Amino acid sequence: MGNALAGRVALVTGASRGIGAAIARRYAAEGAEVAIVARSLEPGSGGHLAGSLRETADAIAAAGGRAFPIVADLSDPACDRNGIVAQAARELGPIDVLVNNAAACFYLSVDDTSERRLRVAYEVNVITPYLLTRAVVPAMRDRGAGWIVNITSAIVDTDRLDSPQQARSSTYAPSKAALDRLTISLATELRDAGIAVNALAPEHAVATEGATAVMDLPPEWCEPVETMADAAVALATCDPAFDNGLVVRSGPFLRARGLVR
Repeated sequence: MGNALAGRVALVTGASRGIGAAIARRYAAEGAEVAIVARSLEPGSGGHLAGSLRETADAIAAAGGRAFPIVADLSDPACDRNGIVAQAARELGPIDVLVNNAAACFYLSVDDTSERRLRVAYEVNVITPYLLTRAVVPAMRDRGAGWIVNITSAIVDTDRLDSPQQARSSTYAPSKAALDRLTISLATELRDAGIAVNALAPEHAVATEGATAVMDLPPEWCEPVETMADAAVALATCDPAFDNGLVVRSGPFLRARGLVR
């Protein structure tokens, strides 16, 4: 498709399906070698959800790209995030682009939310992006460049109180809001090192395997997953001196830059 990411190495979490798989495929189509991370390696290993690392890797290979699957449970506090980055770097080279896409999304009332689910939400949505960022930064700093894209959610917008999801978002929305704030803090800290840290959310819902498993999504509520992939490419090729610490929505971000297909 292009060469916007030629010669770069990307690491994308939650890449067995949905937005993560779409971003991984698009990055590979733009010339990147991609390390893809998720729990589900083989088809059928993701429980009731379709999608696997093998299928994402095969699709990338069929299109002429290269992907390296890494199986990891990012909800486990014992997960070795440094080891994930080291394994990807040994196979493909130092990480140029990190996409923190993996998410734990529960829509439950406060009465129905277990302590374990609460801890999983923050482990996946906040702690993992923090630790993976910490692991990739030294090599980025040495090279004087790097791009970190945190996938967030529009549900953090506090003016959307009429949304039926808000009433049951007491784990998902606050953890994603923390990721937005983490993005700004890290961008401020790392800007002088030539590292861009930005957050990206869909403007509208994306009918991924995970999203449709927990809610009904009429087509008129949704945007194509390719819109997120396009915006993720733009944030992986931006100038860190200018586009840094942004928390953006896919459609408006692309339209403002004249990048809508």
